[in-house]
Amino acid sequence: MTNLQEIIRELNLNLLTNPNIIKDKNAEFGYASDMLSCVMAGAKHNSIWVTLQAHLNIIAVATLLDLSAIIITEGNLPDASVIEKANREEVILLSTKESTFYIVGRLWQIGIRS
Repeated sequence: MTNLQEIIRELNLNLLTNPNIIKDKNAEFGYASDMLSCVMAGAKHNSIWVTLQAHLNIIAVATLLDLSAIIITEGNLPDASVIEKANREEVILLSTKESTFYIVGRLWQIGIRS
């Protein structure tokens, strides 16, 4: 397992949600998809999800699967209402201008596997 604080630092990610919800959270697995149904069928508990989606439904999926965090790629940013919902549901949202491909490669380098 890799600590989310370390992932944020290593990948130079921007934290969009309340830093207090990170606590000592870790990510054990990773999953990359922009199709919500694929994420619901394939992502494991305690995964970090990499996507370019930034709408409200990503929070519902993350909550349903008890994901560690969501990394939103390619400079996409959620609306304030999505961030508010994420804070209420204690879903960690991270962002980057990097591509999904790049972020998945970096996660693999630091030990996050599927």
